[in-house]
Amino acid sequence: MPALRFAQVPRNKQRTLRDALAFRTFRLVWIGVFASNIGTWMQNVALGAFAFRLTGKSSFGAILGLAQLGPQLVLATVGGVLADTRDRVRLMQVMQTGMMIVCAVLAVEVHAAAPSKVLLFWTVVFLGVCNSLNGPVFNSLLPGLVPRENLPGVIALMSTQLNLSRVIGPAIGGLLQPKIDVWGVFLLNAISYLAVIIVLALVAIPPEARQVKTTTSESFAERLRGGFREVRRDSLVRRMVGSITFFSIFSLTFLTMMPVIAARHFHMDTKGLSYGLLYAGFGVGAAIGALAVGSVLGGRDALPYVPWALLAFAGALAVFGTTTHRTIGYLFAPLLGAAYFGGVTCMSTRLQMHLRNEVRGRVMAIWMMGFGGTIPLGGLAGAWIADHRSVSTTTLIGVFAAILLAVYWFFTNNLRRAAASTELSGTQ
Repeated sequence: MPALRFAQVPRNKQRTLRDALAFRTFRLVWIGVFASNIGTWMQNVALGAFAFRLTGKSSFGAILGLAQLGPQLVLATVGGVLADTRDRVRLMQVMQTGMMIVCAVLAVEVHAAAPSKVLLFWTVVFLGVCNSLNGPVFNSLLPGLVPRENLPGVIALMSTQLNLSRVIGPAIGGLLQPKIDVWGVFLLNAISYLAVIIVLALVAIPPEARQVKTTTSESFAERLRGGFREVRRDSLVRRMVGSITFFSIFSLTFLTMMPVIAARHFHMDTKGLSYGLLYAGFGVGAAIGALAVGSVLGGRDALPYVPWALLAFAGALAVFGTTTHRTIGYLFAPLLGAAYFGGVTCMSTRLQMHLRNEVRGRVMAIWMMGFGGTIPLGGLAGAWIADHRSVSTTTLIGVFAAILLAVYWFFTNNLRRAAASTELSGTQ
C-alpha cells in the first residue's frame, strides 16, 4: 500500500471540502465511519422503542441513555491519555471490535423470550465504555490524515456525516424494524462496525498520525492531569472548553426535550411521520451548518463567526422552543440545526488547528466531556424545569445562556484583536 502523499492537492488560497476528500486515506475512513454511524443511529432509535415496550415506562429508556453516555464523563480523559501514548489505529481497531461484539450480544439478549433488564443495562454500559475510549482516539487520528490547511474541510465533513447519519439511520431503522425486528437492527449495527475495522486494516496511516513520539517518563496519572494543565495554561483552549461546557449544559437541553416539544407544542405523535420530518429537518440543517464552515469559511479564521452563530442559535431557539404553530416549527428546525452545529464546528475546527499533537488526545477528550458528556446532566435539569414550569421556560433559559456566551465571545475576540494589533505595532 503506497504511503499517503500530501502533495497531491494543490496549495491554493482556500481549501474546500473536495480538497479534503481528494486524500484517499481520509476518504475511505470517512466512508467507513459514515456507514458505522448510520448503523449506530439505527440501533439508538430501536433501543429506545424496545426499552419502552419492555417496561411500559419512558424512565427505563432514559436510564439506558445515561448508561450509554455516562461513561464519557469518567472515561473520556482515559481515552485521551491512551490516544497520546499508544498506537491510535490499533486502539480504534480494538474498540470497534469490542463495540461490534457488544452489539451482537445485545441482539441475542433482545431476541430472548424474557430479556433481562439488568443484563441489558450492563451491556449498554460496556458499549458506552468502548465508545468513550474510542472517541478521543479517533479525534486525535483525524488531523494526521491530511495537511493542516485541509483540516477545516475534514472537520466539517465529519460533522456533516455525523448529522446525516442521525437522519438516515433512524429512517432506515424505522423501515427495517417491522421486517427484521429489533434484534435484526442490532445485528446490522454490529456488522456495520466492520466498515471501520476493514478500512483501518487496508489504508496506510502516516506514522505521525498513528502515534506521538515522546521521550517523557510521566506516569499515567501525570499524563491524565496533563490534559487539564494544558486547558488551564492555554487561554484559547480554556475559552473553547469552558464555552462548550457552558453551552451544552444550559443551551442544549432542547436536544433531550425534542420529543416533549413536538408532543406538547406541536401536538405530534412522536412515533409518527410528522415527528420524523421535524427531526430530519433539524439534522439536515445541522449538516448544512457544518458544510458551510468547511466551504464558505474554508481557509479563514473561524473565531469571529462564533458569536454570530450563537446569536443566530439564540434567535432560532427562541422561536422553535416557544411557538405552538407546527409550520413555524418545521421552518425553524433546520435554522436551529444550522446555527447550532455551525457554531460548534467553528470552535472545534479552530481548536484542532491550534492543538499540538502531543496533547491533542487529552484535550479533545476534555472537549468531548464538555460537549457530549454534560448534555444528559443539563437534560435532566431541563426536564425537571419543564415538568414544574413549562417547556418554554427550559428553552428560554437556553436562549439567555447563548446570548451571554455570544457577548463573552464578542468581548474576548475584541481583546484578541487589540492584543494582536499592539503586538504588530511593537514590532514595527
